[in-house]
Amino acid sequence: MWPFGPSQPENLGQAGERLAGKFLRGLGYKILARNYRCPSGEADIIALSKHSNEGPAALVFIEVKSRRTEQVVDAESAIDGHKRRQLLNVARYYLSHHRAGDMPVRFDSVAVIVPPQGEPIIRHTPDAFAAS
Repeated sequence: MWPFGPSQPENLGQAGERLAGKFLRGLGYKILARNYRCPSGEADIIALSKHSNEGPAALVFIEVKSRRTEQVVDAESAIDGHKRRQLLNVARYYLSHHRAGDMPVRFDSVAVIVPPQGEPIIRHTPDAFAAS
């Protein structure tokens, strides 16, 4: 059961990011940073994906969107052009200050839907958008 009631909306974002991190670790991701802040903005999660049949390990910049419902708009659509550009700039900054070698970089999204009743729903979208 979800630990936060409707009277505690300030906890939704933090709890969603915590659930997303747990979910990603379950997929074999290694979390490198949470709420990484730099002059260019913030990345909710920076992680190292594991090597798989779909491709080599990658440095992944992840935007997490948490919602109570999707009746008005789905969580992924909240990652607009401005947010994508900001995440690209955060990735550039991170890469310029950390050793990543020639590791591929990817941008994922995780939507965490937390209904007032019932269990959270988590949707992970690898390669949610391309770097450009």
